[in-house]
Amino acid sequence: MILNEKQLSTRLMAVANQLIPNKKLADIGTDHAYLPCYAYEKGIIPAAVCSEINEGPFQSAKGLITREGLSSIIQVRRGDGLSVLKDHEVEQITIAGMGGGLITQILEEGKTKLSGVERLILQPNVASHIVRKWLFLNKWTLIDETILEEYGIIYEILVAERGEQDLDVDVEKAVLFGPHLLKERTVIFHKKWLAELEKKKHILAQLNKASPSEEVHKKIETVKREIQLIKEALS
Repeated sequence: MILNEKQLSTRLMAVANQLIPNKKLADIGTDHAYLPCYAYEKGIIPAAVCSEINEGPFQSAKGLITREGLSSIIQVRRGDGLSVLKDHEVEQITIAGMGGGLITQILEEGKTKLSGVERLILQPNVASHIVRKWLFLNKWTLIDETILEEYGIIYEILVAERGEQDLDVDVEKAVLFGPHLLKERTVIFHKKWLAELEKKKHILAQLNKASPSEEVHKKIETVKREIQLIKEALS
């Protein structure tokens, strides 16, 4: 399959499906700008701002938008995270294809730019729990979550709007697994956490071979707790 602004990947299509119609978008770390171009051409969004910190993808995004004749509709700005945005410039933000730690850093450092933003659509490649923790602590509520597999890689998409999180499960489980994903427990959810369970068991075995220390003991207890939680989620 040729992926471009006309044909998104399954992952990016799932992100696009969460956009609020008729609201201006900021796509942070836009790469080739496929997502905003697709969303505009499908009539989902009226305009967008794209940010990209790396020169190569920045030039690729600019080139695509110029070829598509969208330079007056979609602005490409080179810069770090949300720093490229003006106050109250957009109503929704997408950040996709980064680690959970980096997404959290972008949100934390750009807090002042979130005023006026109604929705965050976040797709961390790893460490989704870090993103969820930030959202809960900063009074963003997860209104939806998606888990999908593409080319053998499992992705999670987190959709958040302002408000306190109303949880049916305890915060520890909600952060680790995702409140919506835990409720649905799809086949892909089970696949992901069965693999994670095996990783945790391997880590525990290695820790048990390590020289005893207070630090090792704490790590063992943490991993044991994670194994317990995963088994409960899979039961």
